Amino acid sequence: MRIVFMGTPEFAVPSLDALRHSPDDVVGVVTQPDRPKGRGQDLALSPVKLVAQRAQIPILQPLKMKDPAFLEALQAWRPDLIAVAAFGRILPKMILDLPPKGCVNVHASLLPKYRGAGPIQWAVINGERETGITTMLMDEGMDTGAILLQESVAIAPDDTAGSLSVKLAAVGGRLLIETLRRLKAGSLTPCPQDSSQASMAPLLKKDDGLLDWTLPAAALANRVRGLSPWPGAYTYLGADRWSFWKTEAVAPVASGTAPAAVPGAIVAVGKDALLVQTGSGLLRITEVQPANSRRMSVSQYLAGHALEPGLQFGPPPPTVPS
Repeated sequence: MRIVFMGTPEFAVPSLDALRHSPDDVVGVVTQPDRPKGRGQDLALSPVKLVAQRAQIPILQPLKMKDPAFLEALQAWRPDLIAVAAFGRILPKMILDLPPKGCVNVHASLLPKYRGAGPIQWAVINGERETGITTMLMDEGMDTGAILLQESVAIAPDDTAGSLSVKLAAVGGRLLIETLRRLKAGSLTPCPQDSSQASMAPLLKKDDGLLDWTLPAAALANRVRGLSPWPGAYTYLGADRWSFWKTEAVAPVASGTAPAAVPGAIVAVGKDALLVQTGSGLLRITEVQPANSRRMSVSQYLAGHALEPGLQFGPPPPTVPS
């Protein structure tokens, strides 16, 4: 088949690589426009674009999906099928209807659970023990198309959104090739989703990284994992912003002699960890990023700085009108 691939981030690269080494012909790649990145705001190429350039595959980077020049160029590729993995844009009906064999999407959840742009992060944040990959025929809805194939993937207790994404991306590439093989053989029957079982996984924003210390310790530990590597979990110590990268929930020492500290308060400082009170239980913190500094272990930080029990993590201080 003549296949057009649409994708942007690192998650999509294994799917593109799998297609490149399959019996089908990748005639073109569509990816997001180059974006300014970093302090210098230099234009950064998407991981998918870098792979396509090295493989000398034609590339389109439309600003708008209904741009006439883009649609004309896409039609000129005469795709039999469009394969999509984390492209980051909604495909209008005119594109969905273009390839005779439809558009197949690689989605990082076991649909209908976690429809949307953040399925990996929200699965970790919500403490799920498994997720997976779904290939589906795309329609005009948000991840509502008929399911083609699914494969489950276990979520390890120490998985972050970043580490889980790597696992799922590899499964996605393999499952995409199996999906296309069975579609060509006529041995695959699309299965409509049960929308009554659907849940949403909206795109995360930077503000979603702010920790709410009234939550239970287990929920906060899951949130730290699910927010890594982006946008990162953070809190404030006075006016200084701190990010947390490695934490775990621990039960408080049974005593019954003293009331629990206020959520967010440091209750103990060990040589390699901080214990912080939460809404239920304690959060053990072992890797931090203090304000204007790099990521480091708590033991590295304590080698040059002092922290005392009773200090309070929390929301940013209120701004004073000028």
